[in-house]
Amino acid sequence: MILFLLRRLGVMLLTALCLSLIVFALTNLPANLEKIAKFEGNARMSDAQVESWLEKNGYAQPMLVRYGEWLGALPGWTRTDESGEYGRCVPVGGTIAESPARCGILQGEWGESRVFREDVGPFIATRLALTGKMMFWVMVLMVPMALVIGVLAGMREGSKLDRGLSTLSILTTATPEYVSGVILIAVFASSAFGLKWFKGTATSAMENATFENFFLPVLTIALFGMGYIARMTRASMAEVMTSQYIRTARLKGLHFREIVLKHALRNALIAPFTVIMLQFPWLLNGVVIVETLFNYKGLGWALVQAAGNNDVDLLLGISLVSVVVVLLTQLISDIGYVYLNPRIRIA
Repeated sequence: MILFLLRRLGVMLLTALCLSLIVFALTNLPANLEKIAKFEGNARMSDAQVESWLEKNGYAQPMLVRYGEWLGALPGWTRTDESGEYGRCVPVGGTIAESPARCGILQGEWGESRVFREDVGPFIATRLALTGKMMFWVMVLMVPMALVIGVLAGMREGSKLDRGLSTLSILTTATPEYVSGVILIAVFASSAFGLKWFKGTATSAMENATFENFFLPVLTIALFGMGYIARMTRASMAEVMTSQYIRTARLKGLHFREIVLKHALRNALIAPFTVIMLQFPWLLNGVVIVETLFNYKGLGWALVQAAGNNDVDLLLGISLVSVVVVLLTQLISDIGYVYLNPRIRIA
């Protein structure tokens, strides 16, 4: 297990570096750098003034050099000057006034957001906490509902209950978040019932989320993901119910409920477990639409603001955090799959 974890961590690190390099290259294209110069300086800057501004601020260096600076892989540099002041990246033994360079993300400096005028690291941490809060309640609502629907549909394959629940699952999966979100807003937030119970849902920033302004965005995301998990659970449950050991349990005269709960359920949940863990990367994409629609200022909302305003440092930081979250959930999924399925062994 230890060797497996070390190999996976090495692959994760290499993947994160490759993806961060791709995102860095895309965000530092000449057209984007020109927009940054005009945003920071003057929108009517000439080409010569743009080149002068880029050279003055270090953007004229080769891309790999700037990528190394962004990572913080600068030998002989530190975050403290000779007086012991903790600040920007300076040469060892030098002072902060001698160099405007920064140490990079590996040394704790993620840059400054040009739009929000805040340090990127603490800003992302705040937005990620808000998105994590939403994800938690989405999983609390989505996973139990999906598992119950999938198990009920798979217990008696081909029955009316199976067909009805399967149709419901397909409908929820086929309806994207921006459609279901608008429908929920129109039905609840615009009706007399909605004005009473869900007032402020679409306009509140929801920093202090309550049931009234938090339920609709959570329900919007949960409905879309619920159908996919339910269909996978249903297929797995139906396959398990036709296996040989289930037939043997029936021949022994065991009660149907006992067969389902003690013999079929654990094996039927192996495949859905992997699907559930892989919902986290999808949630990071889904919250972009939902957070923008409901004005919930989480990580997805910040990503839209960064992309729309060419905020390179914030965009790079959010991309890196998203990559780390995706890789960690995949690792947890692999480890959990091993413990759920005793037939799998890790060398």
